Amino acid sequence: MELLAEMAVFAKVVELRGFAPAARQLGLTTSAVSRSVARLEAHMGVKLLNRTTRSVSLTELGAEVYPGCARIAQTARDVQALAGRYALAPKGKVRVSAPTAFGEMWVAQQLPAFLLKYPEVEVNLTLIDRMVDLVDEGIDLAIRIASPGAVSPGLVARTLFPMNYVLVASPAYLAEHGWPEAPVQLAEHRCVYLGYGAFQDKLDLERDGQTASVQIRGPLTINNSVGILAAVEQGLGIGLMPDFTAAASLRAGRVNRVLADWQLGGGYAQRMVHAVYSPTRHLPQKVRVLVDHLVGVGPAGRG
Repeated sequence: MELLAEMAVFAKVVELRGFAPAARQLGLTTSAVSRSVARLEAHMGVKLLNRTTRSVSLTELGAEVYPGCARIAQTARDVQALAGRYALAPKGKVRVSAPTAFGEMWVAQQLPAFLLKYPEVEVNLTLIDRMVDLVDEGIDLAIRIASPGAVSPGLVARTLFPMNYVLVASPAYLAEHGWPEAPVQLAEHRCVYLGYGAFQDKLDLERDGQTASVQIRGPLTINNSVGILAAVEQGLGIGLMPDFTAAASLRAGRVNRVLADWQLGGGYAQRMVHAVYSPTRHLPQKVRVLVDHLVGVGPAGRG
């Protein structure tokens, strides 16, 4: 069987609708991908793709050839993944993406133990606050924080743990300004919060069937919870942030929980942390063991 590699490259170009995205996922240069398709066309003596500066499209014959090439490429991936599952030790690079604050405060802290356990695995962690396209950007595993039940369509999701927003303040701030004993008293305090999108300045809270709403205000909003924590630790006000951001500071006594018996709702309602990946019959072992490790750590590993 000649040109199996070229057939696989051709299938990837069609799947991702371009030479550049195919090159990124295959770890090749765009010119190398173009040459590979050209070799396949030369061998067959036909043109398989129509090329323009902005797009590629299948020729009539290319449309007939593509399904067979795609089956060959998928079979090769299945065989490779199956072999990887039964290898003595997981190995290779795992490309992971995570939200910036969560990646810094939680994901990065779980990786040293994982890499000591699996020394032949390399993790490439990208921290970015947008929804990445796993296929187009060559990501093996993405960490996403979403409302319960909101799972990205077309992806497999493993739940890591629930995430809650909490109110915290430094001991110095509370000593000077007092502890709020009811949600309505938050309106009398300086607050530091995200202040964008769903994270507005109206808080909905609930406790034992009681509900309360309060308008908060403050001198500072920051679009990153790590920055909010830094300001709160210096006594600026009461901070509103995810529990994973506050965890280490709470344990160290640098901040205290405020209104800890109230649950936040609305834009600050509980979310679930998921590890998501593209569906495949044989998930590569290097990805599987990393997901299992993150699931096993659970909430106890926060902060």
